[in-house]
Amino acid sequence: MWNILIVEDQSIVRQGLKLMLEQDGNIRVVAEASNGQEAIKCVEEQMIDLVLMDIRMPVMNGIEATRIIKERFPQVKILILTTFNDDEYAIQALKYGANAFLLKTSDSQTLIEAVYSCFRGGLPIHEEVAAKMMPRLLHKAEKKLDIPLSSRELAITKLVGEGKTNKEIAAELYLSIGTVKNHITQILQKLELRDRTQLAIFAVKNDIS
Repeated sequence: MWNILIVEDQSIVRQGLKLMLEQDGNIRVVAEASNGQEAIKCVEEQMIDLVLMDIRMPVMNGIEATRIIKERFPQVKILILTTFNDDEYAIQALKYGANAFLLKTSDSQTLIEAVYSCFRGGLPIHEEVAAKMMPRLLHKAEKKLDIPLSSRELAITKLVGEGKTNKEIAAELYLSIGTVKNHITQILQKLELRDRTQLAIFAVKNDIS
């Protein structure tokens, strides 16, 4: 028996999903949440095997909630279920560790099969989303650069790309602010970039993660 958490801001949709999922004897919906923040609290307080996660919600969206849950509870499966056929959302969600990405147009059989697939180690992606994602992923693979940075420099570049300040980077990587500044100076020289803004753009464009 798998314990499922449904995260969706519309209660009528939550009720419908619960009915769909509980057609299967191995699935039990044990908790519901209306935003990402509530979802994290549920996972902290209960034994959750899989989270069915919407994306656009108030307080905290599903992408951010996925990132936090996967960082803290990597064993919990996350199945994104959204109305938005957006390859950017899909790539971001999968990058943060989501185990599946489906659209709400999926029927109950597809949804239940996707739950089973998550526990078997599969990665179910709605065919319409996959069709949009593949050209971008292939393009990224072709463009993969040989970036001349150390793992520490890559970590700092990633955080600059996320808009973090030197103080925030220092705290996250357990470094002094002075050390972070020195690293950024060296990174700019290596990549022949002018300033921090150019470095942030470089990080995003080259998908440094």
